[in-house]
Amino acid sequence: MSKERSAGILLPIFSLPSEYGIGTLGKEAYRFVDFLVKAKQSYWQILPIGPTSYGDSPYQSFSSFAGNPYFIDLDVLVEEGFLDKKDLKGIKVADPEHVDYGYLYETRYPILYKAYLNTKDKLHDQLMGFYQDNEYWLRDYALFMAVKKHFHMASWLEWPDERIREKHEDAVREYEELLKEDITFYVFLQYLFFKQYRKLRRYANENGIKLIGDLPIYVAMDSCDVWSDSEQFQLKENTKTPKDVAGVPPDYFSKTGQLWGNPLYDWDYMRTTGYKWWIERIDGVSKFFDVIRIDHFRGFHEYWSVPYGEKTAIKGHWEKGPGIDLIGVLRDWFADVEFIAEDLGIISEDVTKLLKDSTFPGMRVLEFGTAGDGSSYHCPHNHIENCVCYIATHDNSPIMGWFETAKKKDVEYVKKYYGLNEKEGYNFGMIRGGMSSVAYLFIAQMQDYLGLGTDATINNPGTLGNWSWRMRRNDMSPSLAKKIADMTHMYRRDGGEKDA
Repeated sequence: MSKERSAGILLPIFSLPSEYGIGTLGKEAYRFVDFLVKAKQSYWQILPIGPTSYGDSPYQSFSSFAGNPYFIDLDVLVEEGFLDKKDLKGIKVADPEHVDYGYLYETRYPILYKAYLNTKDKLHDQLMGFYQDNEYWLRDYALFMAVKKHFHMASWLEWPDERIREKHEDAVREYEELLKEDITFYVFLQYLFFKQYRKLRRYANENGIKLIGDLPIYVAMDSCDVWSDSEQFQLKENTKTPKDVAGVPPDYFSKTGQLWGNPLYDWDYMRTTGYKWWIERIDGVSKFFDVIRIDHFRGFHEYWSVPYGEKTAIKGHWEKGPGIDLIGVLRDWFADVEFIAEDLGIISEDVTKLLKDSTFPGMRVLEFGTAGDGSSYHCPHNHIENCVCYIATHDNSPIMGWFETAKKKDVEYVKKYYGLNEKEGYNFGMIRGGMSSVAYLFIAQMQDYLGLGTDATINNPGTLGNWSWRMRRNDMSPSLAKKIADMTHMYRRDGGEKDA
């Protein structure tokens, strides 16, 4: 991985401005790329971009390979003749700063279906070509979504027809014929998403911006991944329900731990296939991102296994993960792909060794280094070059929100440590501290640059109503871009540009 000093900004696609309720792959995404260029940034970090289910979390997607149809830009569809401008009347939103997923669910798919009906005949050849290029995942995904719609979006575990629930080949053929129109519609949605996304990524890359995206370690139970490849997971043979599920144990932050509920992998089976499922998954994600941040890296060393049906994670236990056996395969197979390991949480010496053996850079988070004795490896003076320094992750409050809620003694320590003052702004003082780190890459959330508080937090783990914060159009101001650019250059994170 290149160790050239650089910087980037974390901003999810859904947080971009737009008139229709959620950020998209349209003109505001291109404006943000332009903003990054003016700010002398090299990376744009976004969250997973798959289609979301209940709870709206991008970490609980219907597919590891598909894109989120909500991100398809409607104005582009008007420009390309898929829709008429009048089709968009009545779906503009009054609140431009939050995503209303319920409203989107009710309004977005009818509009996209209208675009499908308007153009499906003339796009027949393009759709067939796209389908053939992606059949290895798209056939199952389009059928999965069409059957879900047929059964009123019920989880596949609750589909009343046992034959399709268990994916018998005769049932697959029967439903492919029965739901032919809906299947083609879901192919159409992916065709539009991939077309718009590839164009945006190309624009970003041509302007020197690399895209960083997350790879959740686990997949959702109600996903095409589990339905179509159930042998990869620890499931009961007769019911297909999980034997055990994922989570993390009780710790300082939670007396009952975190019960994620995702199905666990059958690592023994995966090993016999040469980890083919993982190779295909990384290959699919690499079509979206230049850099892949592997979520919950410690789960590859050992993972917390909780009996299915438990209400908390207390009664879980540790199980051994695949370790370097898998990580080495991925590192060697994808030698040209850049990785970042999310090595947060309680990290043992064994996890530290796995990270070192992988050669992947880990993470340092300034909000985690505020306890006051300077011993935390998150404090800048303890950073190493092969790491990525963050102000905070998407699961933490922006830094000004941290100041609102932190203990007084921690605030006083941070003020002294970073030399903070109100004239510069506490947020920019912390950004200065991260920029000056020896870490090869520094990332701040856009909210940190905007000086926003807890109301702009992307996700509060364990709660509902997240993933909704959105930026305003005028937040991408020339003055802010220049301020960021000046600091980026001061700490030589702009690709080594020399002073005039």
